[in-house]
Amino acid sequence: MTTLDLLREDRVLSVVRAPEIGDARDLCAALVAGGIHVIELTFTTPDLPRHLERAASGDTGAVVGAGTVQTAAQARTAVEAGAAFLVTPGQGPEAAAVVAAAHDAGVPIVLGAFTPSEVMTALALGSDAVKIFPAHHLGPKYLKDLSGPFPGVPLIPSGGVNAGNARQFLDAGALAVSAGTDVVSPADVAAGRWADITTKAAAFCSALS
Repeated sequence: MTTLDLLREDRVLSVVRAPEIGDARDLCAALVAGGIHVIELTFTTPDLPRHLERAASGDTGAVVGAGTVQTAAQARTAVEAGAAFLVTPGQGPEAAAVVAAAHDAGVPIVLGAFTPSEVMTALALGSDAVKIFPAHHLGPKYLKDLSGPFPGVPLIPSGGVNAGNARQFLDAGALAVSAGTDVVSPADVAAGRWADITTKAAAFCSALS
């Protein structure tokens, strides 16, 4: 099963944006226990390659990727550390090189976009799915509007998605939604409050049904 297939099944991935991670493997196990299997660790966390290696060190059942990828060098570093997919916040000057690095390594790439023109550019560059960020500013109706000219394009809203609005984004046509601090607060991650993260992940998944 590919990462996109798993997202179609689970309808959610967790984005971990924390200044520190106590134990990336335990974090992944906690999220999987709550029903979230696709997990994005970001380059905003210091020493990300070490955390990616730790997350990939055991059979937790998680598919772990790297987010906030902005350069081809970061893309290659993340893949070498064990990232199974890559996500960008937008399309910077190295967007094409990031896509090439991902595809050369055989991993999917999700480019960030907001406007229809940016979605078109992401698709032209070869993005396997498109992250719509920041999604909460215009909400589910905007995602539904985007689905009109881009039928069948896998769109993943990110930023401000929570248990209260996630179902609306899915109903508007999203492939899956990104669960952020609503599930993995930086404080919980740093303190290793894995049981709390499992509980929040389970509650988020329940809100999708």
